[in-house]
Amino acid sequence: MHYLVTGAAGFIGFHVAERLLAAGHQVTGLDNLNDYYDVNLKLSRLALLRAHSAFHFVKGELADRTMMADLFANGQFRRVIHLGAQAGVRYSLENPHAYADANLVGHLNILEGCRQHKIEHLLYASSSSVYGLNRKTPFSTDDSVDHPVSLYAATKKANELMSHSYAHLYGVPCTGLRFFTVYGPWGRPDMALFKFTKAILAGQPIDVYNFGEMKRDFTFIDDIAEAIIRLADVIPQPDADWTVETGSPAESSAPYRVYNIGNSQPVELKTFIHELETALGIPAQMNLLPLQPGDVLETSADTSALEAVIGFKPQTPLAQGLARFVDWYKSFYSV
Repeated sequence: MHYLVTGAAGFIGFHVAERLLAAGHQVTGLDNLNDYYDVNLKLSRLALLRAHSAFHFVKGELADRTMMADLFANGQFRRVIHLGAQAGVRYSLENPHAYADANLVGHLNILEGCRQHKIEHLLYASSSSVYGLNRKTPFSTDDSVDHPVSLYAATKKANELMSHSYAHLYGVPCTGLRFFTVYGPWGRPDMALFKFTKAILAGQPIDVYNFGEMKRDFTFIDDIAEAIIRLADVIPQPDADWTVETGSPAESSAPYRVYNIGNSQPVELKTFIHELETALGIPAQMNLLPLQPGDVLETSADTSALEAVIGFKPQTPLAQGLARFVDWYKSFYSV
């Protein structure tokens, strides 16, 4: 079938598009190729996708209402996997309007396209950051997520609310995907693993926030992609028995669902760095710093709902995933 994948030149979008193409689907990839991080990395990902005859690339902005309307009118898509967004917690502290444009206006344009053209299923990227000030772990989709601590997290929460309104009003089947600290080959240079690897190989110190005492639920990219591909076939259905008073906030009387996609094994940052040192064979010089605004102390995913519907949960061991990233990094950058 024909999929639209937004953010196709991005980290997760690239891996998902590759899987869809390998499975014989037709994929239209949308990306703006902005310079938030190294454009050459995005172009390298894109070059691999372009090698498939069933892949078509469109360069454009999610916030461009006219372009997005034309894209849906001409595309004849059956499903949409919306992974394009302005990413990054810390960047949102300095550039808030970029998040309003890409993550709010852009998401609305996606929803309108899905409504107007009767899209069979919309899957979209949310984030573990929506859990904000929550302290109960593991984070469950049954929990309230009303206290985000960054604008990025607030836009992702807003995406979930916007999607529910379209599911309720127009019957657009929507599935939200709360990703937990995704890492692996072709990863983003703005994320800790990429920064740490680059610095350690160059003999430079790394900045370690909260003195390395944060915990993250590091989730390998192949597990993320596998879960998304499986969920694409799980189209939400309305639940007539659901009520606000008794039901989970991750479900609805509308065709709407939200799932955590995480490894469910949070690791302290110092342990993560030690495993990376082992994979690189080089010790790290650590510059220990206090907690930064917008950061949370711990993330941990309850994936029981995900497992129940697709019979799969992320489980790649951290050491294995880091070794695969390091192998890719050294090869790609000829280290």
